[in-house]
Amino acid sequence: MTRPLTPDLCVIGAGSGGLSVAAVAAQLDLDVVLVEKGEMGGDCLNYGCVPSKSLIAAAKRAAQARSSGPFGITAKDPKVDFLRVHHHIHDVIATIAPHDSVERFEGLGVTVIRDHARFTGPREVVAGGVTIRARRFVIAAGSRPAVPPIRGLEQTPYLTNETIFDLTALPEHLLVVGGGPIGLEMAQAFRRLGSRVTVATLAFLEKDDPEMAGVVLDTLRREGVDLIDRATVERVEPRTGGVAVSVKDADGKVRRIEGSHLLLAIGRTPNVNDLGLDAANVAFDQRGIKVDRRLRTSNRRIYAIGDVTGRFQFTHCAEYDAGIVIRNAVFRLPARARDNAIPWVTFTDPELAHVGLTEAMARDLGHRDLRVLRWSFADNDRARADRTTEGLIKVIATRRGKVLGATIVGHQAGELIHPWVIAIESRLKLSALARYIAPYPTRGEVTKRVAGAFYTPTLFSARTKWLVRLLSRLG
Repeated sequence: MTRPLTPDLCVIGAGSGGLSVAAVAAQLDLDVVLVEKGEMGGDCLNYGCVPSKSLIAAAKRAAQARSSGPFGITAKDPKVDFLRVHHHIHDVIATIAPHDSVERFEGLGVTVIRDHARFTGPREVVAGGVTIRARRFVIAAGSRPAVPPIRGLEQTPYLTNETIFDLTALPEHLLVVGGGPIGLEMAQAFRRLGSRVTVATLAFLEKDDPEMAGVVLDTLRREGVDLIDRATVERVEPRTGGVAVSVKDADGKVRRIEGSHLLLAIGRTPNVNDLGLDAANVAFDQRGIKVDRRLRTSNRRIYAIGDVTGRFQFTHCAEYDAGIVIRNAVFRLPARARDNAIPWVTFTDPELAHVGLTEAMARDLGHRDLRVLRWSFADNDRARADRTTEGLIKVIATRRGKVLGATIVGHQAGELIHPWVIAIESRLKLSALARYIAPYPTRGEVTKRVAGAFYTPTLFSARTKWLVRLLSRLG
């Protein structure tokens, strides 16, 4: 029989969170076993962030070619070779893959087992015919695309984020079910590359500020994406050369839409099944593994991070969780995860970025005396020069200038949200953002301008004017 492994740490899942834990622990000279049944790098590298942003980058090039007229540049409608787009996507994945590879982690001293892991007891896992009895375990098993119980789906071919990047021919008419970030990012990208696109959902970008989300939706409509809001998918069915979807709109009218491809983008399901969690005394449900603020499960020797907890299903959140676990499991520090400064970005064009509380969330939590600040990109000189003036920044603050939340919709919003994440995490007031020196001309000036707008009423108030007149009389 194979001798049991007795490492300091066993990590289940080689996505962003699991790899971060394994790499740090190994470099601290701990004995680490890493178990992964699928692709190294997990969803983000193979089916999520990396391929989707690569596709979006290709689509943006096509859009730029069509919209260069105002700059005095005339370009013909671009010819899209979708097979080469496919090669571009997978070339980017291949370029990043070595960083997440078995070879790299074995080079760090990690024992990598490429098989399914299953708990057989509170302190024991079996994987690849090997028993692992570790001092601590970290479950980073991730999530998978949610598949809804739609009539006819079992008989109908469909795509998810795990299969859409395998396409080598451009869809003639892509039907998307789901109006969240993945659905809308893919809808705009394929539309820009030349597909007809129809999106049906109950609600678009429902976690975001409606005012800001509206800017994104208006852009998609102008670009020719057919958005069907407050729609319920009644059934799907195969047809010759494609699929058909029947949706019921807000008025109860059923509409049948025929297309070449169907994409399901309605969210993620944590991978909690078939891990033997009951045997490990780990509490869970279909929403994910239950953890405390230190990311410990109901079995205190087992931690869970990232998508499998059902909290924030973002790569950067999984990496944040990894840091919390390292401090707890390795350094034995009582670090606690904080959710108040977790940002998210929808990578449409314009981008939609958010951190903290929206205005509605702040009021629901009992904040009554709020200051809501706005600054438009139409008033930013760099945006004018680049002709990307669509969008604005919206900040929610207390009357004393404490930042509660910020949302940005516009070009490079995902880059511009960074100082607001720091402001909330570090409990900075608007004064810190109003007084820093912003280089000109940059889009980042909107941070300084919107923060300064908080003080404008006081600066130009009757009382301040009276004080200035008084000081002037003193010579």
